[in-house]
Parts: sequence; structure tokens; C-alpha cells
Amino acid sequence: MSRTPEFLPLSDIAVRAVSGPSGRHAALIEDAFKVLLETPGGGVTITGDVKGRASAKRVVVAVADRADAGDEVVEADVRVAIGAAHSQGGQASPRAVRKGNVSPKTKGQARYMEAMASHPLCFGLGPAGTGKTFLAVAQGAGMLLRGEVDRLIVTRPAVEAGEKLGFLPGDLNEKVDPYMAPVWEALTDIMGADQLRRRREKLEIEVAPIAFMRGRTLSHAFVIVDEAQNCSRLQMKMVLTRLGEGARMVVTGDPTQVDLLNPRDSGLAHAVSILEGVEGVAVSRFTSADVVRHPLVERIVKAYDADALQSTPR
Repeated sequence: MSRTPEFLPLSDIAVRAVSGPSGRHAALIEDAFKVLLETPGGGVTITGDVKGRASAKRVVVAVADRADAGDEVVEADVRVAIGAAHSQGGQASPRAVRKGNVSPKTKGQARYMEAMASHPLCFGLGPAGTGKTFLAVAQGAGMLLRGEVDRLIVTRPAVEAGEKLGFLPGDLNEKVDPYMAPVWEALTDIMGADQLRRRREKLEIEVAPIAFMRGRTLSHAFVIVDEAQNCSRLQMKMVLTRLGEGARMVVTGDPTQVDLLNPRDSGLAHAVSILEGVEGVAVSRFTSADVVRHPLVERIVKAYDADALQSTPR
């Protein structure tokens, strides 16, 4: 099989972005596609088999385009581009993982993606609009499409946010889907409706309430526990101990937005307080500076934070 080197002419800034700090970005690309990247001057040379070169080239071009556009390139961007290139080798298009530009937009988001990639258990804490759930879904979907996990499982407590929905008719999926709407929207944005439907039919993607996790061992799966501030302490312990061989888990939530009748029953803050610093556990905290929705959302979050500080008993 041909291993003829291919040279890509790039700007100096693009070459530096592709190489990365201490050559870290280039090493990720080399490991992902079994190629060799070299920077002889004026560009990048890719050596490897035809398939590996083609995939690595897609990543190099994506990273270079981002750098030439004046955007910061961090390791998380390279990992997302690698995931997109892997998926293009199958039926998915390059945008199946990166649809809607699924990449970190703030330093907080970049640190979060790094934590998810390098720790078996990661907590993502912060206000609405910071991308906690969306980026976790993107990470899990990417790992599923690359074959790094067998299943993507998203679970959340079926707690109503201040209003009673009443009896919901239909089968289990029809009863659960109203609670899971934000998750389905994220999966559709990231994977596309057809890819999502196929994966769901093959039971590679599961979305279910916390109660359905009891008694299970979740092996070789990427598990997302969403809206975890509404888990009780017992629920939190139960779901955290579901981790099996080859599994990863991301727990997301906003400790200031507890919808339980007694907010002190929330298991999220308690879990973080006893697990932070434990080997294999990462905690990423978002602030209003990480809000990536409408600019007004950031101002709303800041206003509520300021009010909470004023209302705190001294």
C-alpha cells in the first residue's frame, strides 16, 4: 500500500496550530490515523497509507482553516476534528459530529472537553447556556461514532421544573421524551436525524430516567447524567456506582437551580464535595463568562448571581 508523503502548503500560523504546544496536536493526529506529520517549512508533510493520509489531511485542513480565521486552536478542537474525520470514513458526513460547529467557544468549555477526554468521571457545573449538556453529548456521540464506546446513555431525573405536567399517555418512550427534549435536540444537532434514528433503533443510544439505571452495570458506555442537581443523594450514589469496565461518565447540572421540594436533598453538590480530588475524577466549573447563548443570557445570569450574593445571610 502506498505510503507516499503528501505536502500541504500552509501559513506559519496554521503550521503552529497543527503542531500544537510541544507537538501535542500533531501527536494526536498521528496516533489517530497512524501517519507521520512533519513540518519541513511552509507547510505540513503527511506520510502514511492512503486512508490514513486522507483522514489526517481533513483534520489538518480543518485546524488550519480555524487558525487562519483568527480563532484559537486548543486540543479539544483537534479532538473534535479527529472525530469528524473518523466519522467521514463511515456513512456519516464530516458535519455529523461537528454540525453547528461543535467546538469549545470559551476557555472554560475547552477545559471541560479536556477533562471529559482524560477522566473516567467528570462533573460539569454551571449556569444555563454554558454548553454543559451539549458538549457532553458531542463528546459521547463522537466516541460512539469512532467505536471507542458501544453505547451512549443519557439519563436525568424526571423532575418537573416548578409546574405539574400531570399524567403523560403512551408507551415508555412517549412518557419520557418530554423530560428528555433538550437531550434529543442536542443529539439531532450533533448527529443529524437519520444517524440518530439508526443508532437508537440499534439500541446504541438510550435516553432514560434515573430510576431505570438501578441494578445495571454500564460497561463500554459513555454515560451522561443531566440535570443532576435534581438527583437525590441516594440517586446520585446509585448512578455513580453503575460505572463498569471501559465506561466514562459525565455529570452535569447547576447547583443553584434545584427543583426538588427540599433543595438540601440534592446529591450533586454533596457528590462533588466528597469526590473532588479523588483520582480519576475531574470537576469543571462554568461561570457567566462561559454563557454562549444570547448575550442577554449572560447578563441575566450575572444579575441573579449578584442578587444571590446580596441575599446571602452574613
